[in-house]
Amino acid sequence: MPGRFSYKRSSRIQELILEEVSKIIQNGLKDPRIGFATVTGVDLTDNLKHAKVYVSVMGSKVEQSDTLKGLSSATGFIRAQLAKNLHLKYIPELAIVQDNTPEEVEKISRIINQIHND
Repeated sequence: MPGRFSYKRSSRIQELILEEVSKIIQNGLKDPRIGFATVTGVDLTDNLKHAKVYVSVMGSKVEQSDTLKGLSSATGFIRAQLAKNLHLKYIPELAIVQDNTPEEVEKISRIINQIHND
C-alpha cells in the first residue's frame, strides 16, 4: 500500500488522541459541571509534548463555561486514561479550548440570509 505511512507520526497520534478523549468525555467523566461536549479537533506539537483539544459545547454561556472548567480540571484524569489506553511513550500535556466554529457558521449563515433578503 503506497503512502500508508507517508504522513507524520504526530498526525496519527492526533487522531488517536481525538478518538480516545471523545470516548473518555462521553463515558468516563462524572463531574456534574460537564454538559454536552464534542471533541472537534486536536492540535499536537511536533515534539508530541503539548496538545490543544478543541471542544464544541452546547448550552448557555454559563453552561459552556462550567463545562470548560470541568473539562480543564479533568485533564489529569484524561491523561491517565490516555496513558492506560494508548500505550504511548509520552502523553502530551492537554489544554482544553472551546471551538466556536458552530457559532461562527451560524453567524455567517445569518449574514448571508440577510444579504439575500435585502
